[in-house]
Amino acid sequence: MYLKHLELRNYRNYAKVSTDFSPQINVLIGSNAQGKTNLLESVYVLAITRSHRSNNDRDLVRFGADFARIDGRVSRKLGNTDLRLVISSQGKRAKVNNLDAPKLSAYMGKLNVILFAPEDLNLVKGSPALRRRFIDMEFGQMSPAYLANLTMYKKALKQRNAYLKQLKFHQTKNLTFLDVLTDQVAQYGGAVIAARAKLLQDMGKFAAVIHSDITRGGEVLQLRYVSQVHDDAFGDADAATARLQDLFAKSRQRELDQGTSLVGPHRDDVQFIVNDRDVATFGSQGQQRTTALAVKLAEIDLMKQETGEYPVLLLDDVLSELDDNRQTHLLRAIQDKVQTFLTTTSLDGIAREIIQEPAIFHVDDGTLTRMDADAVLHDRGSASAQT
Repeated sequence: MYLKHLELRNYRNYAKVSTDFSPQINVLIGSNAQGKTNLLESVYVLAITRSHRSNNDRDLVRFGADFARIDGRVSRKLGNTDLRLVISSQGKRAKVNNLDAPKLSAYMGKLNVILFAPEDLNLVKGSPALRRRFIDMEFGQMSPAYLANLTMYKKALKQRNAYLKQLKFHQTKNLTFLDVLTDQVAQYGGAVIAARAKLLQDMGKFAAVIHSDITRGGEVLQLRYVSQVHDDAFGDADAATARLQDLFAKSRQRELDQGTSLVGPHRDDVQFIVNDRDVATFGSQGQQRTTALAVKLAEIDLMKQETGEYPVLLLDDVLSELDDNRQTHLLRAIQDKVQTFLTTTSLDGIAREIIQEPAIFHVDDGTLTRMDADAVLHDRGSASAQT
């Protein structure tokens, strides 16, 4: 799949922009704070319905405007799909082929994207919450069933925590209703754990091959799902549910005392093991970056496996954070198969493979101008020759 056309109205610093994109490489070049990341973010929001940079939707609306609108035409194997997302004080409204989407969860998956930004290099050494958010956002695009179970789990967990708080402060004594909520949390939580374990196992296989390639066979990468549920129950949602119910029974008094749920996939984590050592604790910065890169690149193949199509890749100033070896492997992984958008302040320092046949856009204060790629690359080549 690829994004053929994008139109923005009142999005961040863009009053109005409308443009077509290449199905291959699209380079957004310009000085800092001109809107390169904003445009990349708009593609992400069109796909995911939320920003990776802000939890406040109002931040996405141009100053002084009442709404922001993102329109996109997505080319897929079975034809084109027109998407629209409108953001206002009334919330978000989505359309697919001019028909209202009843739920945002039903809208997701029409455009699949993978975002790789400098902060993603902290995936390995960051907090467990960061890694949980990462797998939930990515797996939610790949599997409507996973997204549905995760949504219901979060809803049931919120109700259970609220009720546990009431019990803690003696506002109610009805433990039967707590049992009902516990069963719901265990049911949806078991489905989430089983799906996470399966997808992480598959992602780990892809990541191990990529990681071995980058390190020239010198290191072995493993992804390990860390959960209160034993790994012998990972592959079966019913077994994971039964294990959660057992854990809830054992932790019941502690949960009543603390007024919150102490068990469930909202407390799980992902561990990255390189040569049998936890790379977050014992790995060098270089090893941590290689691991993060391998995992992000593994997403591409995993998404192709799960959806039948390659996703759109968004690279937000990440090439400048990678050395030549890691750049080369990144470019090799995406060449000729993944539509890519990358932001940069300069083409200098970018591995030459990335600019074979790019579409180049100059971003300046919320305006987008397509440039003559041959002329830009010729000028770059001339300047390199002179130096």
